[in-house]
Amino acid sequence: MDKSASEKIRLGLFVILGTALLLIAAYLIGNRQDMFGGSLTISSVFKDVGGLQVGNNVRYSGINVGTVKSLEMEEDTAIRVVMNIEKRMFPHIKRNAVAAIGSDGLVGSMIVNIIPGEVPAAFIEPGDEIASLSRITTLDMMSTLNVTNENAARLTADLLQVTQALNNGEGSLGRLLNDTTMGADLGKAMKNLTTTSYRLNRLLARMEQLADSGNFSSSVAGKLLSDPLAGQGVDTLLKNLDQSGKLLASTMRTMDSLVDGIAAGEGALQFLSRDTLFVQRLSTSMKHIETGTERFSENMEALKHNFLTRRYFRKLEREQRREARIEEP
Repeated sequence: MDKSASEKIRLGLFVILGTALLLIAAYLIGNRQDMFGGSLTISSVFKDVGGLQVGNNVRYSGINVGTVKSLEMEEDTAIRVVMNIEKRMFPHIKRNAVAAIGSDGLVGSMIVNIIPGEVPAAFIEPGDEIASLSRITTLDMMSTLNVTNENAARLTADLLQVTQALNNGEGSLGRLLNDTTMGADLGKAMKNLTTTSYRLNRLLARMEQLADSGNFSSSVAGKLLSDPLAGQGVDTLLKNLDQSGKLLASTMRTMDSLVDGIAAGEGALQFLSRDTLFVQRLSTSMKHIETGTERFSENMEALKHNFLTRRYFRKLEREQRREARIEEP
């Protein structure tokens, strides 16, 4: 039996309506996975949601645990994200957990990732607010890259100035690079330093050998290093030398004053050195004294041979010989 036109129209409308209802149900089931199960809400505040929409998934440690219920603008730099979380997950999510916005794959929709806390804490309750972690946006990356480029440009300019100064021989390093004489002197200084270091090492090795040998303790250096009395004696000797030096300096100053006085014509010595008549008289007196001394010796020799005084002198000689024999050991 052929169908009438009205029946065909009703059939077409039924098919269209059923298909539309099926598509709507599939969409709701896909974006609201918790619509058939019990859920409670928690929230978190972000500075930038990065294109997050109502109905996007919420994941905890990579597991879908809910969806985004609403996005509420609290102020110009704060957006509150309210999330529907399954009841069965409340005994597992702690209050120190952190919410972060990410993407589902390279080109997927935005999602909210809840990162577990590392330290023990109480579990969340319905209506709690957890901390948020703002992700780095493209604008932040471009701003950081711009600052980095400016710093690189300034660093390049400074390096260029330093290179030009070195090429022009400015500064100590520039002179060292351009002055061959200074470079040669520096090479000699390094060579001398190497030689000195080698000799010092040899000296230290010899000192170690000397210290290891048994003769070191009996040497003067060993006694000075080990005997405190010897050290005190050296200290006393140095103090005495210092005092002697001071006394010698004082004596030299006195001699300088005396010489200055003689040069200036002061004192008896200067008078004697300048009075020629007195010097002649003094010379004559010395000659008379010498002549008188010779005559006195002749007289004494004559008295020794005189018969009146000869016994006296012989007695004196015998006493002198006796004393000499007594003093001999």
